[in-house]
Amino acid sequence: MKKTGELYAGKAKTVYTTEDPTLLVLEFRNDTSAFDGEKMEQLERKGQVNNQFNAFIMKALQTAGIATHFVDQLSVSESLVRNLDMIPVECVVRNRAAGSLVRRLGVEEGQQLTPAVFEFFLKNDALHDPMINDSHIATFGWATEREVAAMKALTLQVNDVLTEVFAGGGLVLVDYKLEFGRFNGDIVLGDEFSPDGCRLWDARTGEKMDKDRFRQNLGNVIESYEEVGRRIGIEFQS
Repeated sequence: MKKTGELYAGKAKTVYTTEDPTLLVLEFRNDTSAFDGEKMEQLERKGQVNNQFNAFIMKALQTAGIATHFVDQLSVSESLVRNLDMIPVECVVRNRAAGSLVRRLGVEEGQQLTPAVFEFFLKNDALHDPMINDSHIATFGWATEREVAAMKALTLQVNDVLTEVFAGGGLVLVDYKLEFGRFNGDIVLGDEFSPDGCRLWDARTGEKMDKDRFRQNLGNVIESYEEVGRRIGIEFQS
């Protein structure tokens, strides 16, 4: 699929238009950021690792009956995706207490959350992605009641699928965020699923194997991403 122009460049990915207006090329770059872009670095192999990680996860979700924007992996760092009308809302599921939940509520990191906590956040870096609820989404017209219900249901279905996938690799899916968009009237999973957008801990040792290694200067960021991938069956190409 031939790229015809750059549509959008985010903090870690670039989106390109193609000859087909319904399809886009998603390029995963080596750029790595945290704290709304306050900390930024280039990490070698990161783009190709996240692209292949995302392709593996999207295929697993599609096999489980969850509609995603993923069409095909084009190269080690690029994928072909459907052109969604994205909803500016992040859906977050928390199976264990970590990150902002610990800071907001003063709970102990690692506390098991049963049932899992579901949260909405507005996707807006300038406002530091504030927490919102169903009422905000309806009032400001970001999504309809039906779309909100679909996003919630799909996010929790993803939790069921991926908790099992990662458990098979000796990993705990602590939390994650998803983004959705509209395609032909349906709600479809978009963006990406990689260790950049979730927390994954070793089930035995509790070692952090996700982007917290970058946030907290723990080192071996990409090596940990690759280790997670190998544990769940990804054969990385270079």
